[in-house]
Amino acid sequence: MKTRSADSISATMNAAATSRAPAWRRAAGLKPLLAIYCALAFAGCSSITDKHGHHFGENEIQQVQPGMTQDSVRLTLGTPDTTSTAAGNNAFYYISSTTKQTAFFKPEEVDRKVVAIYFNKAGSVEKVAHYGLKDGKIVDYNGSETQGAMRDKNLISRFFRGVGPKTKIVE
Repeated sequence: MKTRSADSISATMNAAATSRAPAWRRAAGLKPLLAIYCALAFAGCSSITDKHGHHFGENEIQQVQPGMTQDSVRLTLGTPDTTSTAAGNNAFYYISSTTKQTAFFKPEEVDRKVVAIYFNKAGSVEKVAHYGLKDGKIVDYNGSETQGAMRDKNLISRFFRGVGPKTKIVE
């Protein structure tokens, strides 16, 4: 007959005692693990904020004064994102946007700022304008599709488009 040592007997008794412990006492060891799991799960749902473009402080924008040259504006604010030469007047555009994304959802633009600096024909600053998200217009751009002249016409209009009196444009 084998004899067991006192240590093995007490270990067996301790194991039996823990298996007979109430459920709340056995679950107490899982609480830290549950807290870590919840913290990791909620950390994945935090939002990510991305800032793109030129983000200026008010004092930087106020340094641009009417009468400054284009070169001095470039030295003060940096290279513009885009320029315009429409109607003989030049303009510099500094564009910034802020987007926010939560978890796996689509990013949403929460802020957009456009600083437009208009120059007169002599090349000096005429006006500084600020535009925001509310001033913008949503344009649905699809680079793989060309808009046709007859796209919004119905079938009958398309069929009879060449029928009828023709007028001369130039007489």
